[in-house]
Amino acid sequence: MNMLLAQVEIRDRTDTCEANNGFCPDWIIDNYDRYVDPFLEHVVLTLATLVIGFAISFTLALIAYRRRWLINPVTQVTGILYTIPSIAAFFLLLPLTGRGTDTALIALVAYVLLIIFRNVLTGLDNVPEETKDAGRGMGLTDRQLLWRVEIPLALPEIMAGLRIAATTTVGLATLVFFAGAGGLGEQIFADLTFKSNVVVAGGLAVLLAVVLDGLILLVQRAITPWTRAVAAK
Repeated sequence: MNMLLAQVEIRDRTDTCEANNGFCPDWIIDNYDRYVDPFLEHVVLTLATLVIGFAISFTLALIAYRRRWLINPVTQVTGILYTIPSIAAFFLLLPLTGRGTDTALIALVAYVLLIIFRNVLTGLDNVPEETKDAGRGMGLTDRQLLWRVEIPLALPEIMAGLRIAATTTVGLATLVFFAGAGGLGEQIFADLTFKSNVVVAGGLAVLLAVVLDGLILLVQRAITPWTRAVAAK
């Protein structure tokens, strides 16, 4: 219903710019409010996906790091989930979870699992063996070594995976309107022929991706000060 209303409103254009499907600053100013709720829906979906996906992937990576035989099965399963086309995933889930946020979240989380899992595991595997030996020499237990030495040193790779997952999720979330979850995609596809509509809705999605990427990068620099010191040498 919202998409139909948006199509009617967007197509009800009277001035020359709108009639020619051009880029109309006046129309954008007058209609910016139509993008507020979809943008907020997009933000919530993206953040919820990252939180849930990170929690699952990080836990799986820690378990697989200790029990190496789990790496291949987890990689294969998450790899299969990653290769399923997003729209197909929505329609496969609809009979089970119905239209709405639940369907969108399940599909979006499935896509970030492989990205984050691989990066967490790579970061842990790249911790120098001599550093681990030094920690053991100081009397650290395996658990203490993991949380005090290995995970902190793996943070650059972990945060890099989170950045990739964030930008990927923002893009995929533009398709969740097929699952009835709203978001900016609903506005983008409301009228693909009207430049102003596509520029505003698409631009907000790009802006969200850039902002999230920048915020995660700032957090990474704040929690890994030693990387700045190494780069400065």
